[in-house]
Amino acid sequence: MEWPSQSPGLNLIEHLWEELEKCVFGIRARNADQKFSQLQTAWAQIPQSLLTNLIQSMPRRCQAVIDL
Repeated sequence: MEWPSQSPGLNLIEHLWEELEKCVFGIRARNADQKFSQLQTAWAQIPQSLLTNLIQSMPRRCQAVIDL
């Protein structure tokens, strides 16, 4: 079976990780506990609209994979 080199992503967590990275970029942590705390704070601040948009995009993403 042939696989396309770049297929539409179905893993929404990748988009959420990208958002978290933007939020904590450049903020130094002294240890793992401090970084975890920073990530928890950033996670809580992710706008509900972003989550809604990601969820609502799933039918389109699934169809794009089917159309390949």
